[in-house]
Amino acid sequence: MKKIILTLTVLSAAAGTQAQVQVNPQAGLTFQSLTSAPDGVNYKAAVGWQLGADARFGDRFFVQPGAFLGRSVTAVTVSGAAPGGASGAVSVEDNLVRTNLKLRAQLGYRVIDTYQFDMRVMLGPSYDVLMSVDDRDGNITWNKADFNSGSFNIDAGVGFDMGLFTLAPTASFGLSNVFKDDPALSQVNSKYMSYGLTLGINIGNDDE
Repeated sequence: MKKIILTLTVLSAAAGTQAQVQVNPQAGLTFQSLTSAPDGVNYKAAVGWQLGADARFGDRFFVQPGAFLGRSVTAVTVSGAAPGGASGAVSVEDNLVRTNLKLRAQLGYRVIDTYQFDMRVMLGPSYDVLMSVDDRDGNITWNKADFNSGSFNIDAGVGFDMGLFTLAPTASFGLSNVFKDDPALSQVNSKYMSYGLTLGINIGNDDE
């Protein structure tokens, strides 16, 4: 996967010497949940944020590498039996917050390519570098040591360019396990599932 990302980055640099080049600073929202919750645990995506930029090298077909810093939030509910043998059950809720640096390399195609409006589709691999983990209320015992330091994903998106502005809804499908393979979490096969929406600006030449 790392070789694929490196290859696409090299191709983008080569394409940029002879084709249209645009840089797109963006900011927006993220909604990240986890798949395959273990027994007694429920995941629900909450609102986070992301900030970064990508670049487009090419015309109708293009290569699009990018880097985004994000703060993702997942609401976690843990249910279990009441302590001390008491009847009933207890439920603990907290927000699990992660800071990631997403490195993305995509191939894209402009489905609509006009002077005033473009629509494009993108697909490619990404790698999320985990920078920090915390829970807001201290009710969940997971911390950064419980998580893998990074995760591979497949990212897809649709982009809409309207003059100076660009809007892009995206989805990221995790390929790597979230948790480390240690005795306490060895049976948990959760992966990241993320959605995003960014608004940005287009900087650079446009041949249309």
